[in-house]
Amino acid sequence: MRKRRGIEEFSVSFLDVICCGFGAIILLLLITKTVEPILLEKSAVNLEGQIAKREQELYTIRGEVRTLSNQLTDAQAQLDDNLLNLAALQDMLTKILGQFSATEEDQEEISTQSLELAAAKQSLTDEMSRLLGVGFKRNSGLVGGITVDSEYIIFVIDTSGSMFNAAWPQVLKKVSETLSIYPQVKGIQVMNDMGDYMFPRFAGDWIPDSATRRKAILSRLQTWNPFSNSSPVEGIQKAIDTYYAPDKRISIYVFGDDFTGNSIEKVVAQVDAVNLADESGKRRVRIHAVGFPVYLQRPSARIFRFAALMRELAFRNEGTFVGLAEFD
Repeated sequence: MRKRRGIEEFSVSFLDVICCGFGAIILLLLITKTVEPILLEKSAVNLEGQIAKREQELYTIRGEVRTLSNQLTDAQAQLDDNLLNLAALQDMLTKILGQFSATEEDQEEISTQSLELAAAKQSLTDEMSRLLGVGFKRNSGLVGGITVDSEYIIFVIDTSGSMFNAAWPQVLKKVSETLSIYPQVKGIQVMNDMGDYMFPRFAGDWIPDSATRRKAILSRLQTWNPFSNSSPVEGIQKAIDTYYAPDKRISIYVFGDDFTGNSIEKVVAQVDAVNLADESGKRRVRIHAVGFPVYLQRPSARIFRFAALMRELAFRNEGTFVGLAEFD
């Protein structure tokens, strides 16, 4: 019998160790590959959230910057407008001061006799009232026998298309002539037949009388053309309601060419309701009227109604109606 070869020491144990070592290495690799992607994924999610948050904050900041930039632009534009308006006002103030200075110089040159003559032309003195009677009316070649004893005058002017396009040069002339027979009054007002003011900043107040103011009225009147319904009743009512005062002598001058209303009696009654008579029977204000011959070449009921209306209003309110026969 053959003798068995003896078992080498450590042979089996060495292989076991080697296998265990390789197994441990593989196990480590498996553990590492399983855990590492999870950690990376969580980290990536956190970073994306922070990036989105920062981007949102950036958009918010950009929006605020844009808003502030727009506000700054608007503020700069408003500042520029204010500076332009300030410059225009300063220029206007300079011109007004210059006109005022020139007016003062002109007034200083007026003699005492001229002032006394103007006052005599304008109002009746106590002695004249005693000699001629309270109802005396001074004739005037300019507006045809209109009494000029008022201290305040109001123009109610028809600004309709027919008047503005056909009669306006004559309107300017008659306004100028009317002002000339009142050398000096305490207040003037100008509105159209709808009651719209020529100078809105004097609405409800009187325009102070001066040579400069009169020039300004005539200058503005050249292009003044607000809407009109060719009915003077609104303007007359507003003038009386707004400006009547027991201690003031007021005259209203109505300039027009036709009347589009349907009832003369209704208008007369409406004016009577606001222009009440006092205990002596005297009306609050005088109402004068001037009719312009715009439609005389093609007569219609509208011009006859205007003439009839103004004649009746003038008669009832201690005024005078003048109908112009031709343009001059």
